[in-house]
Amino acid sequence: MEENNIKTKVVGVDISIESTTYAMVDVRGNILAEDSFPTMDYPDVNNFVTALSEKIVMMVEQNGGYETIRSIGVSCPSASTVSGCIENAANLPWKGIVPLAAMLRDRIGLAVGLSNDAHISALGEYTFGSAHGMKDFIVVSLGVGIGSCLFSDGKEHRGHGGYAGEFGHTCVYPEGRQCGCGNKGCVEAYVGAKGIVKTAQKLMAESDAPSLMRDLEKLSPRTIKECCDKGDEMAIDVYRRTGRILGQGLATYASLIDPEAIIFTGGISHAGHWLLDPAKEVLDQLVFGNLKNKVKLIVSRLDDRERDVLGASALAWSVPEYSLFK
Repeated sequence: MEENNIKTKVVGVDISIESTTYAMVDVRGNILAEDSFPTMDYPDVNNFVTALSEKIVMMVEQNGGYETIRSIGVSCPSASTVSGCIENAANLPWKGIVPLAAMLRDRIGLAVGLSNDAHISALGEYTFGSAHGMKDFIVVSLGVGIGSCLFSDGKEHRGHGGYAGEFGHTCVYPEGRQCGCGNKGCVEAYVGAKGIVKTAQKLMAESDAPSLMRDLEKLSPRTIKECCDKGDEMAIDVYRRTGRILGQGLATYASLIDPEAIIFTGGISHAGHWLLDPAKEVLDQLVFGNLKNKVKLIVSRLDDRERDVLGASALAWSVPEYSLFK
């Protein structure tokens, strides 16, 4: 009789700065139902949790009911798997310590696993994407923030408090640009979306040289990349400088970890060779000698949203089952 109670679905949730996506996923990794809403519509975290809980319950009831759902996995910036909390997020509207896993578990009545978005991206790549079959690799998420996760001997390294992999908040320039984390000179302050825009603005302010960037209605990593594609020298220089800083940080990271590959995810990774060619050049200049020209740089082929929802669903399967309704 117990076999009839085996749960065959989980819910994966990906919380990003722009939007929150939630989906029902079966044991084979098929997305059965999916929806999203703007994260910033809920600056109060209690209202956010209420809205997310209601939306998940509605989706579940419309697609088989509670009795089919085992657990929920959640991906979020600045989250700790160890504590189940979002802790001092630099780019989210909710500040301080937010016990998100416990809040969702209390509202929905099912087991909830919470992990850092970069860790979820790595889990998604390991299970479904470019890292499939690899044991030692790094996934670096390039977006508004810069996160990372490393796998060693086929296992995710989380660290004592669950904070391992905060590559974006390692220092490349002491007393450099102010970072959202409170420190100065972090990788994120130069390679994150805001940092790339600041570099473009700095170059335009320092020179009278013509540039397509001057005519852009909105300056962003994507529009700057489009200027690169059209041969704009100043835009190309923006990504050249950004890539060199990224490569500098990666050289230290790779020297410590000895990865087979570094896999890039997130919107800024779509800059492609404009960003990664200078990054690779500096990486091979500065990395430990035995690793020169041996670390592969790979841009993920998975859709960012799909990978992170699937990664969150993989996390959901790993948490101990729990239900208020048993």
